[in-house]
Amino acid sequence: MPGPLRALLGLWAALGLGLLGLSAAAQEPLWADLQPRVALVERGGSLWLNCSTNCPRPERGGLETSLRRNGTQRGLRWLARQLVDIREPETQPVCFFRCARRTLQARGLIRTFQRPDRVELMPLPVWQPVGENFTLSCRVPGAGPRGSLTVTLLRGTRELVRRSFPGESPRARGAVLSAAVVARREDHGANFSCRAELDLRPHGLGLFENRSAPRMLRTFALSPEPPRLAAPRLLEVGAGSPVSCSLDGLFPASEARVYLALGDQRLDPDVTLEGDALRATATATASAELEGARELVCSVTLGGESREAWANVTVYSFPAPLLTLSESSVPEGKAVTVTCAAAGAGALVALDGVPATAPGQPVQLQLNASVNDDGRSFLCDATLEVDGEVLSKKETTELRVLYAPRLDDSDCPRSWTWPEGPEQTLHCEARGNPAPSVHCARPDGGAVLALGLLGPVTRALAGTYRCTAANAQGEAVKDVTLTVEYAPALDSVSCPERITWLEGTEASLSCMAHGVPPPHVSCVRSGQAEAIEGLLHVAREHAGTYRCEATNSRGSAAKDVAITVEYGPSFEELSCPSNWTWVEGSGRLFSCEVDGKPQPRVECIGSRGTTGRVLLPLAPPDPSPTAPSIPSEPASGIYTCNATNQHGSMVKTVAVSVESPPRMDESTCPSHQTWLEGAEAAGPACAARGRPSPHVSCSREGGPWPPRIRVSRQDAGTYLCLATNAHGTDTRTVTVGVEYRPVVAELAASPPGGVRPGGNFTLTCRAEAWPPAQISWRAPPGALNLGLSSNNSTLSVAGALGSHGGEYECAATNAHGRHARRITVRVTGPWLWVAVGGAVGGAALLAAGAGLAFYVQSTACKKGEYNVQEAESSGEAVCLNGAGGPGASNSAQGDTDPDGTAETPAGGEVFSIQLTSA
Repeated sequence: MPGPLRALLGLWAALGLGLLGLSAAAQEPLWADLQPRVALVERGGSLWLNCSTNCPRPERGGLETSLRRNGTQRGLRWLARQLVDIREPETQPVCFFRCARRTLQARGLIRTFQRPDRVELMPLPVWQPVGENFTLSCRVPGAGPRGSLTVTLLRGTRELVRRSFPGESPRARGAVLSAAVVARREDHGANFSCRAELDLRPHGLGLFENRSAPRMLRTFALSPEPPRLAAPRLLEVGAGSPVSCSLDGLFPASEARVYLALGDQRLDPDVTLEGDALRATATATASAELEGARELVCSVTLGGESREAWANVTVYSFPAPLLTLSESSVPEGKAVTVTCAAAGAGALVALDGVPATAPGQPVQLQLNASVNDDGRSFLCDATLEVDGEVLSKKETTELRVLYAPRLDDSDCPRSWTWPEGPEQTLHCEARGNPAPSVHCARPDGGAVLALGLLGPVTRALAGTYRCTAANAQGEAVKDVTLTVEYAPALDSVSCPERITWLEGTEASLSCMAHGVPPPHVSCVRSGQAEAIEGLLHVAREHAGTYRCEATNSRGSAAKDVAITVEYGPSFEELSCPSNWTWVEGSGRLFSCEVDGKPQPRVECIGSRGTTGRVLLPLAPPDPSPTAPSIPSEPASGIYTCNATNQHGSMVKTVAVSVESPPRMDESTCPSHQTWLEGAEAAGPACAARGRPSPHVSCSREGGPWPPRIRVSRQDAGTYLCLATNAHGTDTRTVTVGVEYRPVVAELAASPPGGVRPGGNFTLTCRAEAWPPAQISWRAPPGALNLGLSSNNSTLSVAGALGSHGGEYECAATNAHGRHARRITVRVTGPWLWVAVGGAVGGAALLAAGAGLAFYVQSTACKKGEYNVQEAESSGEAVCLNGAGGPGASNSAQGDTDPDGTAETPAGGEVFSIQLTSA
């Protein structure tokens, strides 16, 4: 189709689509729109409203609302207006346009919300009784809309009451929540508060929360019973008396206040708390102004409530009576007058039980002073009746009578016996007034007794003393005797700790002890009950420890006395054997213990079978750091042992033999040994030193070694050899290696296919031998430029010539023999094809090749004159004429032994490589 025509058709199509679009636009309905259609604004906030239409050319338009406006923006088909200070809960603005004699309208909805800025919890009671209801009331004014508001009453952080207002009118604002709560003890001091939450998250706004200031509640419990009041019924003027007031069932007891008063006198109580109980104590002291009947009151106040108790107290005055002597101190025989009189009105007095004739009257007593009246006490007793109760007060006085000293046996005995040691107060008292001084000293002017003082009693105080008592009235003298007793004592002089007796003599064990009274001494051997007395014929069994005990009335003393019985030396077979075997390396010295006291000195000197006068090393009786060193090998033979102490000597003959445990080393059992394959072996060559001669056995992997085997390569490995005799064992690990003669295991040519003149080929020879074999080659005469690898295992030819054809021999040699194998390489060239000539010659040659291949497979190959492995793998090997062809006289070459003889192995092979033309 020509280009202009295609352009014209495109323009028609575009015009058609434009007309279709105009037609569709002409059919769209007309509308007016208000955005946002629904809005939620915080009270007092502002909002932009966008009023628009799709009328192409509206005649006029506007936005009707009762809200305040701040600015307006207009376009052809739209207008935008900002509404400010929006406070009405709900308004509905209207957007309108006049279009083609029609009025288009869109109505919106604007609602306001107010945050809970004020949350008020109504005041709580100052004190709230426990168990009674109180009201929690919370007010949240103005917050709304109420349908989104939640009010919660809290105790600390725990919610008590929570209320929401679903379904409320959108215009509803503010909320009040009240609840009756029972006061509990644990509510005392608790904080109560109110939380308001305005959740506008469903409207795309946040969660607005506020909380009231906390209010603390104080709860209390007060028992309905009155306090318990304890107080004296009578109270003397000037005397203090304790009073107490207690009340149970208080909470909190620490908040309670106590008022305690006697008449008009307020007391200062000491208040103690114990749980819910309160106790107030005070001392009530009455003055003379309060004398008479008075009221004691106790009041306990808590939470604005009080509990009171009252008691009646009578305050009285009762002075003590007056007791006088005409003289308080008189000489013996002088007359004395004693008077007892009342100090106040109404009191009745009595002197030593003799009453007055009437209340307020005195009583008197007259006497002549005697020694027995010294220190006599007189009692004046006054009685007074107060409020039906008889009260009594007493006064006493003492009469002193002056007289000369008297030393009675009851106060100062003539004989004193005191124990030694503890501190005592020595008393020698004399009667007399004034109190006499007493002095006790020895007549010779020696020691003086410290009377009346606390001091130790020693033996030096024993003896006779003269005691003198004196005062202003005269003097008295008396002789007294002091005896000091003390417990027995055993010293080292009268009773030594160690005593030595000699066996066979006579001896006695006697111990002397010091003490007052003289002690009795007895000695008993440990483990026995009877004491030993008199002379003893000393034997060894008398040796041991004896317990000597001295006893008197003041105590006892005990001492251990060790008796040692000494005697000459003697040998026992068990402690010093006549025949002794020393084991080398055992670390044990010859033990030759000798019985004797003191411990004998023992020396064993060689006599027969030893070199010179060699000493036998002896083990000391007790382990000691200076013990003799252990010799490496003491001399065997006969020794003479001589034991000596201060009481004699004794001789004994001892035969000593030396033995040793097994020991293997490199010289007797080499750690590395070599065997030859095919030879006979009875095991690793191992021996051991030792006496008696050890038995040696070797094993491999736990199995015993057979008497004799023919060595194979599998016998190589690690063997454990064990040497044993009566004194122990020794082990040694032996590594056995097996050597064997060489064998050429593989001789191969590469490549296995044909080789043309100028081509490359490689011969590889692998041998098995131990120690490793040396590889050598023999090539055909005239073969030049042969390459060998570093270990001669590979022979390579680069650029093959006719002279490289022929027989190659690989020989492997080590210390145990030689082995060789041969392989034949034939080199043929393309000149054979030229001699035949042309295509006919080639065809004839191919036919000849096919015939030759058939011959190889049918006849010659049956003679083993080709490399079977190579023939089977390549299919190109050809058999050789066993009777003709140079270098092919022997189709199989055998092994050659070191002596030059040749064997024909079954595995001998001739390898032929046919050279073909390109």
